[in-house]
Amino acid sequence: MKYDVLQIVGAIMMALFTQGAIRLLIDHDNRGLLGWIPAGFWALLCAYAVVIAAGVILTSWSHAHAKTLGRR
Repeated sequence: MKYDVLQIVGAIMMALFTQGAIRLLIDHDNRGLLGWIPAGFWALLCAYAVVIAAGVILTSWSHAHAKTLGRR
């Protein structure tokens, strides 16, 4: 059950921060959810990429563990 919740959290992270990164690419002044970070455009884009990667890793890891527990 906890791995399902982690999968959902990871998917939400990916969706929200990917949308924010796309908005930042289209409109450089729209800083989105990470707007509180005092950084330039490229640093903020890298921050979005790191959070998106964390969401991908969390979703993948929790999915793999949920599948392993289902086989027992």
